[in-house]
Amino acid sequence: MSDTFEKQCLEILSDKMTRGEISRRRFTQIAAFLLAGAPLALKAKGAMAAANELVFVNWGGDAGKAYDAAYGQAFQKETGIPVKQDGSGPTEGAIEAQVKSGKPSWDLVDADPFSAEALGKKGLMEPIDYKIVDKSKMRPGFGWEYAASSYFFSYIIAYDSSKFGDKVPTGMADFFDVEKFPGKRSLYKWGVGMWEAALLADGVAPDKLYPLDLDRAHKKIAAFKDNVVSYWGGGSESQSVLLNGEASMALIWSTRASLIEQDSGDQIKFVWDQGLISPGAMAVLKGNPGGKDNAMKFIASAQDPQKQLVMFDMLGQGPANPAADALVPADKKRLNPVDPENMKKQIALDMAWYETNYGAALDAYTKLISA
Repeated sequence: MSDTFEKQCLEILSDKMTRGEISRRRFTQIAAFLLAGAPLALKAKGAMAAANELVFVNWGGDAGKAYDAAYGQAFQKETGIPVKQDGSGPTEGAIEAQVKSGKPSWDLVDADPFSAEALGKKGLMEPIDYKIVDKSKMRPGFGWEYAASSYFFSYIIAYDSSKFGDKVPTGMADFFDVEKFPGKRSLYKWGVGMWEAALLADGVAPDKLYPLDLDRAHKKIAAFKDNVVSYWGGGSESQSVLLNGEASMALIWSTRASLIEQDSGDQIKFVWDQGLISPGAMAVLKGNPGGKDNAMKFIASAQDPQKQLVMFDMLGQGPANPAADALVPADKKRLNPVDPENMKKQIALDMAWYETNYGAALDAYTKLISA
């Protein structure tokens, strides 16, 4: 572990402790967890690091530091294999281009399960080796052929509370109502969750969402375009559009909501009402340079509930391993997308629908928002 990285992680945790977001005891526990990897990490530099490493591609922003703190440094301590973080965003197109180049530079990706499954069926992803990865450490039904669930997150409404007085949005109809809640909006560039949000706002019942009526969703979004200031593509963009005041409301990942809340001094708030909950997953590129067995071992290492709790503390990811649920402090449960109180307000995305329909749906959405 480099001194700079170690310092950055400890500063993040120290700030959280100062603001009362984690206890001094929790700070000590996580700091000890991070520092435990330092000696071997330093020794691992040099020949081993050059010859034997993994590259993990995520969605940028605060994610790189969190993944390294929770998983990368611990894995290096356990195996001697360094894990580099790449925040460039593992879109389906980028993954496909990597593999088809014949010389991919990526090993693992933070992927939507439906994307990994679709790519896997094209021969572009390695099947998850469940002899190495433990399916019993996943929530039932969330281990796929080409993707292993590693966390949960939601697409939720975040809003600038200074703009609306005592009014609080309670669902997607409020998000699309600029008379009741004035100001610009920001939507997700890659479509996921935006179709559901538009349909819910248009009066479709949650249990009638699938199969998605894309024509109806796109008609709703097209009529709303003048109110959209940006279409964000990564976590850091979604954070900045609210923090810099461009938008008064945005549909963002729940993993960024608590960070924005903290960074804004509680001015930017969020609600779980009609949130769209989704599993995040780890997946391995076909022919990855670091070797598929090493990549599978990394996924298995990341199933540790204590490590997943670090991700929850640093990035708000809901744990994939149910054994981590009991470790979430009572005062932090409001931030956990898979907490029962939050879950009951939300709607689960249909992974099977996305696997079959996402490509064509995204093409139509992209043309709509680009026009």
